[in-house]
Amino acid sequence: MSTSTTSGDAPQKSSLNALAGLLPFLRPYRRQFILAGIALLVAASATLAIPAAFRQMIDMGFGSNSDHQIQHVDLTFLALFGVATVLGIATAARFYMVSWLGERVTADIRSAVYSHVVTQSPEFFETTQTGEVLSRLTTDTTLIQAVVGTSISMALRNVLLFIGGLVMLFITSPRLASIIIVTLAATVLPIVFFGRKVRRLSRDSQDRIADASAVAGEILNAMPTVQAFTHEQIETQRFSSSVESAFSTAMQRIRARSLLTMIAILLIFGAIVFVLWLGAHAVMKGSMSGGQLGQFILYASIVAGAIGALSEVMGEAQRAAGATERLLELMAATSSIASPANPLPLPARTANGAALALSDVVFHYPSRPNMASIGHMTLNIAPGETVAIVGSSGAGKTTLFQLLLRFYDPQQGQITLDGVELRQLDLHVLRNAIGIVPQDTVIFSANAMENIRYGRADATDEEVIAAAKMAAAHEFIERLPEAYQSFLGERGVRLSGGQRQRIAIARALLKNPPLLLLDEATSALDAESERLVQVALEAAMQGRTTLIIAHRLATVLRADRIIVMEHGHIVETGTHASLVEQGGIYAKLASLQFNTQTEG
Repeated sequence: MSTSTTSGDAPQKSSLNALAGLLPFLRPYRRQFILAGIALLVAASATLAIPAAFRQMIDMGFGSNSDHQIQHVDLTFLALFGVATVLGIATAARFYMVSWLGERVTADIRSAVYSHVVTQSPEFFETTQTGEVLSRLTTDTTLIQAVVGTSISMALRNVLLFIGGLVMLFITSPRLASIIIVTLAATVLPIVFFGRKVRRLSRDSQDRIADASAVAGEILNAMPTVQAFTHEQIETQRFSSSVESAFSTAMQRIRARSLLTMIAILLIFGAIVFVLWLGAHAVMKGSMSGGQLGQFILYASIVAGAIGALSEVMGEAQRAAGATERLLELMAATSSIASPANPLPLPARTANGAALALSDVVFHYPSRPNMASIGHMTLNIAPGETVAIVGSSGAGKTTLFQLLLRFYDPQQGQITLDGVELRQLDLHVLRNAIGIVPQDTVIFSANAMENIRYGRADATDEEVIAAAKMAAAHEFIERLPEAYQSFLGERGVRLSGGQRQRIAIARALLKNPPLLLLDEATSALDAESERLVQVALEAAMQGRTTLIIAHRLATVLRADRIIVMEHGHIVETGTHASLVEQGGIYAKLASLQFNTQTEG
């Protein structure tokens, strides 16, 4: 569901509806909103009191130089200072509370989106780029932070000033206020029209930024390959094109918003200048005092400033509405793989490991619905049995492991673990019962101790070291600068391929599962390391069921049973000796590999 390609089809909801999706994140902080609201009311009231004080000062303070008038001026300025003090305190309190709310709500949104994304099945990541998710977690949430932490407060403040200013305008001069209302109403339609255009362009802009982030993430994660093929310039141009596309879309948004701001200012201040011209004539005719006109000018300025600020806030709200829609789309994504409402427990673990059974299983990937990766597979594996799975690339071996881990569900048939259908098990219970050493080893940006402890978070240091020794990893870890506390670099760049694989094997052994899946577990090892790990794996296979995927047949000679797969089907099964005698696919593979090794 790559939303970068669906923005044009997205329903164009109003900003208010889109931002309403933030309410669940705002509700826990009602008290802070109330406190911010009180500070907001006090600050707005203080602002609206200032023009009235100016009217008193002009009409009564400048008429003569009597002691009474001088005293009145002194009191007026003292009152003004008091109002300014209240305004300053209330404004600071409002700023603190709304800034706190912006940071808090943004942190909650980021956590909620991330915790939701990590529960999605691999099907989600087949169609959604990692860079796009990261863009939503950073850029989109930053826009929302600006709205929650600043724009909402500014909007409420200016709404209060607008309403209060209008009321005071009517109190000061109903005739001039009526004229100004009619002229201001004429400015609403163009502002609304351009506001919708800004919102659409804002969403497009965010989508283009997400595209650029996705390109950058893909390139940076494959930097050795990029440099090996001398594609630095090509990839730089590809990223630059993506950035330029984002810039072009952003400039369309900026132009539309600039035009919106210009139109709003011209119309609003044009209306105010016209009305003030009428007011100046009224003063000259004596139908209005100078203080009244001064008060009217100040209230008109407050109303005009409020409208101008609201148009600015509306622009921010339009951008945040687009960002909110994108985040809510991400939150609305539901995983097709989930734990059942009432999961069944696994039977107590036996000394031999887990029993595994596949019954007429058919599976095809969602992205390739017309190509079956597993076709009508039936297989029974007894507890404690070691089964090797061989076959050419694309035969369905790794897909089988993904089905066992329930990264996907088969479209037909069922898979049982110790007699319980996988769909009836809690996902954590199922996956805690399985240890896997994947073909592409994942090493996290942490030290060696924590990388191995990833297999079981509550393991002690002694248990971690014991698992490392079983996986023939202890010696090379001890030779690292800080031994088990050595930082292994991003994606384990400070280790060789064989060392990374032994870390992964240690991680799986630390988990101590009843079912062990080895996907080319020794493929990156040199001959000496492979011998050490093979001995360790044979010891680790005791008391558990083991499935081994291997292209190198030397690693599966001691398996209890060898299964040969081709195009998602089991085509041969037996021991090494019986399969060689059959003279089929396995015999040809064995002949090629062992003859080559002999010649070497």
